[in-house]
Formats: sequence, C-alpha cells, structure tokens
Amino acid sequence: MTAPKNAFKAALREGRFQLGLWAALGSAYAAEILSTSGYDWLLIDGEHGPNDMPLISAQIGALRHTPTHAMVRPPMGEAWILKQLLDQGAQTFLIPMVESAEEAKALVRALRYPPHGIRGVGAGLGRASDFNRTPDYITTANDQICLIVQVENRAGLAAVDEIAAVDGVDGIFIGPSDLAADMGHLGNPGAPEVLEAIKHIFARTKAHGKARGIMTVSLPQAEVYRDLGADFLAIGTDVNCLVSAVENLRRSFLGEKEAEKRGGGY
Repeated sequence: MTAPKNAFKAALREGRFQLGLWAALGSAYAAEILSTSGYDWLLIDGEHGPNDMPLISAQIGALRHTPTHAMVRPPMGEAWILKQLLDQGAQTFLIPMVESAEEAKALVRALRYPPHGIRGVGAGLGRASDFNRTPDYITTANDQICLIVQVENRAGLAAVDEIAAVDGVDGIFIGPSDLAADMGHLGNPGAPEVLEAIKHIFARTKAHGKARGIMTVSLPQAEVYRDLGADFLAIGTDVNCLVSAVENLRRSFLGEKEAEKRGGGY
C-alpha cells in the first residue's frame, strides 16, 4: 500500500485543465458542500481565511474521498507548518510570496523526506498514512507531493526563470491583485502593464515545462486568463459566492437594483 495518488498533480502532468474555487470560510461543513459541486480543486486558504491547524485539518478530512482535490495555502512557507499539514494529509501546496530560486529550493526540501529533504518522519500519527495503516507511505510520499509557488511581486517577476527551473516546483501561480499592487496598480489587476507581466510569467513558466495558475472573481477576466494558457484557474471564493447569493436573493425579492461592487482584491 502506497501514498494516495495526487490526482491534481497527475492532471497537470497530463495537460488536463483544472478548475478551482477558494475555500476561505474556515468551515469543514462548507468545504464538504463545495466538494461535490463539480470543481476539480479547492484552495483551503490559511493566508487570508480564518484558518488554524485544526480547522484546516478538518477541511482536508471533509474533502477526503471526494471528487475534489484539497490544495492548502499556509500563511507563509515555513517548514514547521508544512510538516503539520503534510501529516494531516495535504499533498498539494500553494505557497505565497516566493521571490527567489533559493526560497523555492527550501520549500522543496521542507516537503520531502530525507535524504531529499527535511520532513520529519512522523506521519504514523496523522491522516497522511491513514494513521499508520499504509505500510509504504514514507517511501512513496515524496512522489505525490505537488508544490505550487506564488509569484506576486516584482521580485518574483524578475526571478521567474530561476524559480520555474527549480526541480520539485510543479507550477507557478500568479497572485494578480498583489502583483498589481506591487507594480503601482493597487485595486486594478486588469491594468495593461499587469497583464503584460502575467503573459511574461506564463510564457517563462511554460518554457520550463511547469504548470501555470491564477485566480480571479471576474468571469470575463477568467476567460482572458484561460485564453492566455492557464493550466489551473480559480474563478471565485466561497465568501464572495455566499455574499452574492444572499444579497441577490434579498434584492430580487425587494426589486432593488444591484449595488456597485467594491472590494479588497478577491
């Protein structure tokens, strides 16, 4: 018995587009509802969502044995939190604000067992090894780990070739809102200069044979990113879906016009 196959990583390697949604409510119940809604993957967001380790673990558990793959974003790419997430069963990681090849290499090592990395050999205590019921887990786990690094500022943009060339990095994900802000276009990820930077990152990522990812809550913008070659794409968040649904329900009943939308990036 080996480590569970990472269906998301396999799909990227086979060139199959993967559609996702952000899970930021911090609720295993909400994640369970989303897991049978037809999305290929959900991003359990520990950077901006109100998530701690028990909440993230519960959401990973809720997605287990469902058609939807659990991707996890920790607040930062620190080895100590990655160790815990690995043992809780996370196989795909989205790491924010990666700015150099050195940072990417450190992340690769944090996610792998020795001699290829520094992951602690304690998965028998967690869900990852089915609570020590998977005899060959520790010898097969490395191959099923998927590392996606976020390029979302000018430093990462300048180093994109070196980052994409790192062995063990499976893809690069663009944070368009943060990238836009760092480029002087706060609140305007659709600015022409930002779009050109996204095209450049996509081109260099593809040149290194790695997957290209991005997210937006704008469907017209999502179509643009898909046409540019995104291999995996998130088209919304559980938070904005909930807000939109409850506000539209009330407005529809009262006959009110839709209010102008303003927001904070997502």
